[in-house]
Amino acid sequence: GENVANLRHLYVEPWARGLGIGQALVAECIAFARAAGYARMQLWTHSVLLSARRIYAAAGMHVVKTEVHHAFGKPEEGEIWEMTL
Repeated sequence: GENVANLRHLYVEPWARGLGIGQALVAECIAFARAAGYARMQLWTHSVLLSARRIYAAAGMHVVKTEVHHAFGKPEEGEIWEMTL
């Protein structure tokens, strides 16, 4: 809603990491959202996922909110990232 594209799940198999696949997938998602006319893109991730966070930052996204949650059995810091398209 609210003209916001939501990147829900992005996973690269461990054997394929470091090959630029995650970066290419994020770029494709952003391009699709722009072409579809969305005003913003948003995603939710965890602060411990350093490689993913680097990809999002390089794509122009930034953290707009952090919050500790217990959805996976132990406290984790979740982050909401966003960018204007």
